[in-house]
Amino acid sequence: MLVVSGATGKLGGSIIDRLLRTINPAELAISVRDPSKAAHLASRGVRVRAGDFSDPKSLYSSFEGADTVLIVSANSVDQGVLFNTNAIAAAVACGAKRIVYTSHMAANPKSLFAPMPTHAATEEKLKSCGLAFTSLRNGFYADTTLRFVTQALKDGQLVAPEDGPVSWTTHEDLSEAAVAALTAGSSLNGLTPPLTAPDALDFKAIAQITSEIVGREIKRVTVSDEEFKKILTARGLPEPVINIFIGMFKASRQGEFLSMDSTLEKTIGHKPITLHDYLARNIQP
Repeated sequence: MLVVSGATGKLGGSIIDRLLRTINPAELAISVRDPSKAAHLASRGVRVRAGDFSDPKSLYSSFEGADTVLIVSANSVDQGVLFNTNAIAAAVACGAKRIVYTSHMAANPKSLFAPMPTHAATEEKLKSCGLAFTSLRNGFYADTTLRFVTQALKDGQLVAPEDGPVSWTTHEDLSEAAVAALTAGSSLNGLTPPLTAPDALDFKAIAQITSEIVGREIKRVTVSDEEFKKILTARGLPEPVINIFIGMFKASRQGEFLSMDSTLEKTIGHKPITLHDYLARNIQP
C-alpha cells in the first residue's frame, strides 16, 4: 500500500489526483492533519487517516500497512527537520520498505534560503534510516512568481531586490515526476538530479514575459534588500516570511537555483511547462 502525506496541499493534492488515474484507490491511503478537508478523496475510495508530523503517535496509525510512504516536506522552517524526522521514523517503525520525499534542487546546509538547510538535514536522515529512499530535488515552484507578477500588474513595475536566474518549475510537472517515482519501474532513486524546467530566468526576464502577455510594459525595478523589507512590511507580511523572501533573493544572487537538468523531461516523457506558458495561463491581461 502507498501512503501519501500532505494530500490536501497543492503539491500533495496534485500527486493524489494523478495517482488515482494510475492505481486502484484501495491501494492508496492519505495522512492529513484534518481529515474533514479530505472528504472529496474519501468519496473516491481513498482511505483517509489523521496524521500530524508534530505528533509521532498519530503517524504510526496513519502510516500503518504502508509499503511506500510519500513524505511531502513539512511547511516549517523552525521545526521542519524535527517534523520530517518524525515522519521518517514512523515510516520505519511501521515497516515501510521505501520513502519518497519532496526536497528541493538547492538543498544545502549552507544555503542562504532558509528552507534549504532543512531539506539537506532531512536528506541526511533519509540516508541513515535504513530504508530505500528517493529524495525528489524539485525545481523552484513557478507559482512563487505569481505573487510578484500580480503586484506588478497593479503597479506597472516589478519591484524586488537584485536577483539571479531561477529554474522555475510547475507543480503540474513535479507531481507527474512524483507519481513516476512512486510507481513501479521508476529510475528515480536516492538523491535525484535537479528536477527542473529547461530555462533559468531572473526577474528582468519575468517582467519582459509579463509585458508580452498583457500587452503593456511592466518595468523591472531593483531595490535594496532593506528597502524591500520595508515594502513587504507595509503590505502586512510578518517578519519571518519577509526574511525567507530576502533569503531567496540572496541565494538566487549566489546561483543556488540556476541548475538545469534533463531528468524531469526524461521522467515525465515530455518537455516541462515553460514559465512563459505558466504565466500565460495564470495571469489576466
